[in-house]
Amino acid sequence: MAAALELFSTRDAEDVSIDDVASAAGASRALVYHYFGGKQELYVAALRSAAEQLESRLRPAEGGRPLDELAAGLGRYFDFVEEHAAGFAALLRGGPANRAGEVGEIVDGVRRRLFRLIQKQMRVEDPSPVLRTTLRSWIASVETAGLDWLEHRDVERPILEKMLVDHMVALLGVAAAYDGEVGELLDVLTGEQLA
Repeated sequence: MAAALELFSTRDAEDVSIDDVASAAGASRALVYHYFGGKQELYVAALRSAAEQLESRLRPAEGGRPLDELAAGLGRYFDFVEEHAAGFAALLRGGPANRAGEVGEIVDGVRRRLFRLIQKQMRVEDPSPVLRTTLRSWIASVETAGLDWLEHRDVERPILEKMLVDHMVALLGVAAAYDGEVGELLDVLTGEQLA
């Protein structure tokens, strides 16, 4: 699995063959087929493994201030993005043709878990529709920022991470105009940030 993850993180999935994986792992082609059945199954298993690694990094250390936890989580997220650059980019840009199948489920599952982690960090049990839309929009922005950073690397990571935390605060500020509970949440978050 480690060899497959390494190959999928440096090359597009379409450019990796079972022979490539077998060679990188020091195993026979037959052994790879025995355990995974084919390239698609291997790719899905590698994505699941990568998703689990990402999620394990994003689990917050309890007790910190919500925006500090968010900033720390972004740092760990971008560590992962940097270590698995090509695989991250291929996954978010479309991956293989059956993205609506297992691959799509993996990506959507990661997004749902990220949403719940952020919700937990903000200490919100049942987000309103406005807050839910705002948080999902921010997750999409983080993904897009990650892709742009991988392509250009012309913004220093600490600046990008700080900008994305500020982006969350700005999005919550806009959402507060439409939902008083979001305004109360923003007051708590920014009050704790300034304290």
